[in-house]
Amino acid sequence: MGNHLAIDLGAESGRAVLGSLDDSGKLQMKVLHRWPTGMINVLGALHWDIMGIYREMVNSIAACATECGDNIDSIGIDTWGVDFGLFDEKGMLLSEPVAYRDHHRLLAMDEFLTKMPRERLYELTAGQINYINSIFQLYAFGRENNPQLKITKDLLFIPDILNYFLTGRKATEFTFATTSQLYNLRTMSWEKEIFAQLGINSNIMQKVVPHGTVVGNLTDEICMETGIKAIPVLTVGSHDTASAVAACPIPGDNAAYISSGTWSLMGIESKKPIISNKAFEYNFTNEGGICGTFRVLKNLTGLWLLQECRREWLKTKEYTYAELSKLGTEASSIGAVIDPNAKEFIKPESMPQAIADYCRVKGQTVPQSVGEFVRTIMESLALSYRYTLGQIEEISGRKLTQINIIGGGSQNQMLCQFAADATGLPVYAGPVEATAIGNLLVQAMALKKIGSHRELRDVVKRSFPLTAYEPKHSGYWDEAYGRLLKIKG
Repeated sequence: MGNHLAIDLGAESGRAVLGSLDDSGKLQMKVLHRWPTGMINVLGALHWDIMGIYREMVNSIAACATECGDNIDSIGIDTWGVDFGLFDEKGMLLSEPVAYRDHHRLLAMDEFLTKMPRERLYELTAGQINYINSIFQLYAFGRENNPQLKITKDLLFIPDILNYFLTGRKATEFTFATTSQLYNLRTMSWEKEIFAQLGINSNIMQKVVPHGTVVGNLTDEICMETGIKAIPVLTVGSHDTASAVAACPIPGDNAAYISSGTWSLMGIESKKPIISNKAFEYNFTNEGGICGTFRVLKNLTGLWLLQECRREWLKTKEYTYAELSKLGTEASSIGAVIDPNAKEFIKPESMPQAIADYCRVKGQTVPQSVGEFVRTIMESLALSYRYTLGQIEEISGRKLTQINIIGGGSQNQMLCQFAADATGLPVYAGPVEATAIGNLLVQAMALKKIGSHRELRDVVKRSFPLTAYEPKHSGYWDEAYGRLLKIKG
């Protein structure tokens, strides 16, 4: 059978993955290219190097042509959520997209919510109110009187930009639209009341299309440059979590998932959005999934804490993530608990210092060694999962019996075991490459090689083994959970 190329872009790195279904119905994958993405600090503002990402993507397509010639059926792109670029009437990008962690955007949410009450915003969008959302980034452009808005004809989200660069066609895929807090799930349209409050014409937004849509074929220029044929570029679950959850081998309605990476996106799959007073109170979002599903979830801080600590520690010593995990496992628990979602950890100058200061202010033991920092982070993430699990059960009316951790965090044995211990539920870890897998298999489904979402997940189960973690040490975790509740007030 033919091949598919997944371009999978995360906040730390991007990769190009070639995939195909073999005769036994298993997915075979090969990473062709990997490169850092990363945010760039320019004059105090954080941006994405979108042109650099595009260059690496074209290099990936050339590598694909070298690997399999004309035996390639489609390309699909997934990326992190919310971020966008603005284009003028000639189709030119006005500036590199601002990154969601840029500190200039932190005050925009609070100011906007004085103009539109939080309750009304949730009623219109059913989305988690989070400072990183596209709505607040767009509001920040307006409050700064950014001159780009005066000549903007089109707003394109990150996967839209890259699809446009490849094909010359503009569209927004449904799962990504729902990350923006600009889209109304009841009317299935861009919400005009929000744009009126922003003072921006909603005509800058693109037509929203479902996964499996052909955006267009590769341009002649790219075909000449890479030596590949004019293959179609398809929409997949363009938000990376949508692709990851698509490939999550969830056995029925009683399992939660955690898409674990820089963020921990924890939730359930539902046939309809869950819009209620409790869902609003607990700040849950309803985001689009594939095949008519919705991802009812909460966007939690994830391995960002460890990533930022490692970035600081690398200034004095080289540490791999495997080495850090080993140090954390060997360290004794010091009993300190942090709330991973506290504002202190959004973008501190030094994450280890921010954690130490937080523990000190809360009257807790301050971690000293690298291992103690790692263990404190991992224990706190697991306790955050327990807290969120209870909220999911309350808003959904479901009694959850297991958790499936997918993505890069599923490789972290300490995190997976702690998650099982803290929640008291069995945890099944894998697949690690869930996002790329979902991307590839949604492409295959769009081209009728897979008949349904159930068949897609059957392919995942055949192709990738899971690792099981059984809960233990409940007494310790009950006590630790009490400390988290005290901290959260």
